Amino acid sequence: MYTRLLHSLNRLHPRAWDFIQLMRLDKPIGIYLLLWPTLWALWVAAEGVPSAKNLCIFVVGVILMRAAGCVINDYADRNFDGHVSRTQARPLASGKIKPREALLLFAGLVALAFGLVLLTNATTVWLSFGGLALAACYPFMKRYTFYPQVVLGAAFSWGMPMAFTAETGSVPPEAWLLYLANLLWTVAYDTYYAMADRDDDLKIGLKSTAILFGEADRLIIATLQGLALLCLLLAGARFELGLYFHLGLLVATGCFAWEYWSTRQRETLACFQAFLHNHWAGLAIFIGLVADYALR
Repeated sequence: MYTRLLHSLNRLHPRAWDFIQLMRLDKPIGIYLLLWPTLWALWVAAEGVPSAKNLCIFVVGVILMRAAGCVINDYADRNFDGHVSRTQARPLASGKIKPREALLLFAGLVALAFGLVLLTNATTVWLSFGGLALAACYPFMKRYTFYPQVVLGAAFSWGMPMAFTAETGSVPPEAWLLYLANLLWTVAYDTYYAMADRDDDLKIGLKSTAILFGEADRLIIATLQGLALLCLLLAGARFELGLYFHLGLLVATGCFAWEYWSTRQRETLACFQAFLHNHWAGLAIFIGLVADYALR
């Protein structure tokens, strides 16, 4: 159904598919990876019963901000993507979309997302500026630091404190355990993503945790995933989460183990599939949370 909808939009205008690809709407994995932790926080903040308004705001907001992040990322990398085999056909790198058009689209997506935030409260509105700053600066970090994945983790986790303020008006200290868990998890899975591009990034002088970690990459990824699970366990204790939440964490642990095993040869496709596979870990944790609150 989702694919049919995108192709229907493509028939409305001859260039529609170029903009769909620029926003990566044809590849929803980024939406999932941003959505699940945001929903973790929303469910915990609302003790299992988030308001319909906030649920809609955050789901649509995730889609808009992920699209905006992809647009500004491709704008920043427009002179590099053509030298990377996996990205050389992207609309900006191939010249199908002009840089000015990309910036206008980015501004429009951010404006729509901000309009949604205005429907919440003043604290959430102020927090949203931090999220925008992180999303806008992340694509440029790979030129200056080996830790762009950390900035991405901070950006991908920013919806979590916003979910708390939208539901409760404040961010309790234990909510930052959820934030830290997601930051660590994001660095881990985006390092798998960077491992798939490592050879090309080395040739053109870009930086990443995959390059920094070198031969220790898989071990560090497993350590980061373990620390993320530990933070989630501590958060679960603080928020008095029970059996089903812990079952979700157990499934996520199995996902992480499979990723570690499948990337033992560090093949490009295997690393990319390990990145994609993290969607299931995030979904398992979310299902565990929903079940835990629903079946108490």
